Amino acid sequence: MMDSGELEAIRQRCNATTSGPWESFVEGRDHLGGNSFIRTGGYDDQSPDIELLGASIADQDFIAHARQDIPRLLDEIERLNNIVK
Repeated sequence: MMDSGELEAIRQRCNATTSGPWESFVEGRDHLGGNSFIRTGGYDDQSPDIELLGASIADQDFIAHARQDIPRLLDEIERLNNIVK
């Protein structure tokens, strides 16, 4: 079982990243021409794109979704912990 310190460390790492949402754009699937990339910060043109070398499409999709998924999972863990206390 993870203790509250571990969960807080995960939340801090997540909160230290560029704000979400992050979205995976795969060349040939989501757009034509150019490289595959992860758009960060939603439609904010000031946020940097992330390009990965050697990552599979599944890896890129996972990384992009993790920015939204991890906070939701942490919130759910907190909610469930409050129920069982």
